[in-house]
Amino acid sequence: MRTVVQRVREASVSIGGELHSSIGTGLLVLAGISRDDTADDLAWMSRKIPNLRIFEDEEGKMNRSLRDIGGALLVVSQFTLYADASRGNRPGFSESAPPEIARALFDRFVESIRREAGCPVETGVFGADMQVSLVNDGPVTIILESPKKS
Repeated sequence: MRTVVQRVREASVSIGGELHSSIGTGLLVLAGISRDDTADDLAWMSRKIPNLRIFEDEEGKMNRSLRDIGGALLVVSQFTLYADASRGNRPGFSESAPPEIARALFDRFVESIRREAGCPVETGVFGADMQVSLVNDGPVTIILESPKKS
């Protein structure tokens, strides 16, 4: 599993010109599911994200987590995180999980992160044409990948 985690002052998802979901201070998580992902990958990511210490403390150091600041999460599925553009100019997506598998795993990830985070969790709509807006705070953007299987 691969995620792009952005510290935000606010973020939202619109679909067809209508606001679907939004958060204030917190994390926008773009989540890609690979064809090799398992429940272990989802669990690892669900534990990792809410505990990332990427919010500033009183001394201006990144030392506080989402839990510490009482923030929210906006989780959006994004299969293009597994794009491969190493050959040619048109990306391939063979590493992304097929939609029927990815949808089930994404839904399980959202359930898992809701349990782990203990904060409001909003989402986009799997497979929809979404417009994602954000005010990146910092900017702080972290790319996370679940540990490789041996």
